[in-house]
Amino acid sequence: MLTDYERKVLRILYNYSSGRRRLPTIHELTVKTGKGDKVVMAALETLITTEYILWEDKSNTANIVILEGWERESEKPKLPKAPPPALPNELSYWTQY
Repeated sequence: MLTDYERKVLRILYNYSSGRRRLPTIHELTVKTGKGDKVVMAALETLITTEYILWEDKSNTANIVILEGWERESEKPKLPKAPPPALPNELSYWTQY
């Protein structure tokens, strides 16, 4: 499961590649996320190890290949199922309102 920051970096990469037809530089990622170079690089390393992106030549971010642009369904947290609300009887409308 990705952290919020890693998910944010992944979405920035994906949106840049689809909207601007290029990938952002490290400087642009630091500006968009408000974090430093080391934190951005750590997030990119995590995306590599979890196989969301492929980045063999790390000299430039233009060499990044996006394998998946969003978080996998199996990794999303599941909300517990709430029981259906009990149906009120006929008199509850007249006695409660």
